[in-house]
Amino acid sequence: MKDKILVLCTGNSCRSHMAEGILRFSIGTIFEIYSAGSKPSGFVHPLAIEVMQEIGIDLREHTSKSLDLFLKEKIDTVITVCDHAHTVCPSFPSAKNHYHWSFPDPAKAIGSSEQVKDFFRNVRDQIQNTFSAFAHGYKQGLGFEKPILESL
Repeated sequence: MKDKILVLCTGNSCRSHMAEGILRFSIGTIFEIYSAGSKPSGFVHPLAIEVMQEIGIDLREHTSKSLDLFLKEKIDTVITVCDHAHTVCPSFPSAKNHYHWSFPDPAKAIGSSEQVKDFFRNVRDQIQNTFSAFAHGYKQGLGFEKPILESL
């Protein structure tokens, strides 16, 4: 049985879906990866879908879910991507790992449509850098990739 990773934010409309998609793309099938929200918005933000498509990740089939759906699941790793979710996140007793990496909420961006889209891209890139590095480290630790630097 594969370990399960749950990525949490408040609305489960932008950041957690971006992180879920990037992590799934970066780490492959090693884990089961999910996202949810403490107060789900009920939709995945269209700009989150659009900017993820720009990097080849399709979120069109994603749905906004409540973290309540996962409370009885055996979750091995919980990752919060916003400060609010981090403070209200319930305990997942089975979770061996808890990580908190906070990212700005792109859904709150203001400005012209291009400025808002650029803000979404900026947050996407921050999430991609963080979660790709996390995936790379995990795969190295599990022996799936050779270390970047050979021993000196």
